[in-house]
Amino acid sequence: MNHSEGKCDLHTHTQASDGMQRPADNVRLACEKGLAAVAITDHDTVAGVAEALEEGGRCGIVVVPGVEISTRAGGKDIHVLGYYIDCRDEVFLKRLNDLRSTREKRNGRIISRLQELGVQITLEEVVAGLGRDLRPDESVGRPHMADVLVSKGYAKDMRDAFDRYLGEDAPAYVSVPRISPKEACGWIREAGGAPVLAHPGIYGDDDLVRRILEEAKPAGIEVFHSDHGRAEEERYLTMADQYGLIVTGGSDFHGARQGIVFHGDIGSRSVPFSVLGELKRVSSES
Repeated sequence: MNHSEGKCDLHTHTQASDGMQRPADNVRLACEKGLAAVAITDHDTVAGVAEALEEGGRCGIVVVPGVEISTRAGGKDIHVLGYYIDCRDEVFLKRLNDLRSTREKRNGRIISRLQELGVQITLEEVVAGLGRDLRPDESVGRPHMADVLVSKGYAKDMRDAFDRYLGEDAPAYVSVPRISPKEACGWIREAGGAPVLAHPGIYGDDDLVRRILEEAKPAGIEVFHSDHGRAEEERYLTMADQYGLIVTGGSDFHGARQGIVFHGDIGSRSVPFSVLGELKRVSSES
């Protein structure tokens, strides 16, 4: 494969966070789709990166080590992607562990809210639903809870579970103190990586997006995403040009739940291979 002419999906999740597939499966699927590169960007963990890199070597596809950090700004959950971080950086790993501890506290509060709403669900059920032991550097997320809500008949599908219970405006949603996007960008740079603001269209507030870009100063912005339409892509291409940002993109693949692919399938959103060079340049300067 001539990688320089290929496409890259720079946003995928695995079982290390709230994805359905093993990291190696994501890599094999990306290879089958004809991609030149795929990034592993699990929530607040890099636990899936090593397996993906190993499989990438076997398949002949470039694997980009990444992460998606949970932050809070303007009353909204904001996600910051990091690429080419040093996955062995002990300070960075400790920081991610602290973020997962916050996520665990939030999970307990969400379960309590659901129980108050008359939903018979426990955290033990959610973990059991994984069908495997949860590693210390892995985490449970809302999609795992949604799986149980669907299986027990409290929701029709993943989207319904979020609309009815788990989404930002739903009754079981819980907000916990999180770091700022600026802090996340700093952490990523200190770990030798390139920070990118994830899926700005999801936040529904472009004034907030601009404030984050000005304050946090990420290296890039995720213009192409499964939940962005043409209008969003055009707006954020313009914003990328205004702020001098790297244009990235990815499917935000999580795998299929109840037969439905959450966000998008691997490769459904992509960017040229040349973007990796831009991210590497920022990473080398961090």
